Amino acid sequence: MHPTQQIYDELQSAYDHFNKALFDDALPDCLITLQRERRTFGYYCRDRFVNHGGTITDEIAMNPAYFGIRSIRKSLSTLVHEMVHQWQIHFGKPGRRGYHNKEWADKMDALGLIASNTGQPGGKRVGEQMDHYIQKGGAFDQACDSLLSQQYRLSWLDRFPPYLPSKPSSLDETDEDEQGDLDDGHLKEDYVDEDEEGHVSPYVQLPKETVNKTNRQKYRCPVCESQAWGKPGLQLICGGEGCDKARFNVV
Repeated sequence: MHPTQQIYDELQSAYDHFNKALFDDALPDCLITLQRERRTFGYYCRDRFVNHGGTITDEIAMNPAYFGIRSIRKSLSTLVHEMVHQWQIHFGKPGRRGYHNKEWADKMDALGLIASNTGQPGGKRVGEQMDHYIQKGGAFDQACDSLLSQQYRLSWLDRFPPYLPSKPSSLDETDEDEQGDLDDGHLKEDYVDEDEEGHVSPYVQLPKETVNKTNRQKYRCPVCESQAWGKPGLQLICGGEGCDKARFNVV
């Protein structure tokens, strides 16, 4: 099979599987694309494509740069994350552009993808830039088990991932929503905690880890990924929109 046909058939079959298992087959067809958008695992865009007959369809984009350094379960959870955006556009009430609102977070939670701006328990459920984590034994986890039992895989991986797997991005740039400030109440043992390093394909070439030869330390905001340099031991707070004074992490 041609590589193009193979990878897109695999993504389409995953979309069809989750549409049936998690959305009662209610989501309309969309056009799935592969896009290397910076700092995002995937995105949804409504009414992005049109054919020569005037039919309009949505887009769900997946970033192949991460297929080789994340588990297939996490990559597929990104697909369903974007399908929730599609569900909200067609059946819910999305808020202002770029904001993930409470309705979106509630739907995510119902599917066993717990909304969290950090991608871990304790993160905020709503906001501008959101991630999620997989609830162990939740609806998505079970539906994914069913798909993977059919020896499903993503056959083609980007050979040059953008970062080392020990430092994953938590951003998702989409086309949505509203506002809020809630802790999700889940514990660490409630979620699928897969070792990213354990899912690195032997065929990908990881970027070299840089060595800091100066007396300066590199810091990064865990929400927007803004970076700063300064002397070791600084306690930096991010003032970016939607970051809610997140504390910079040492990189």
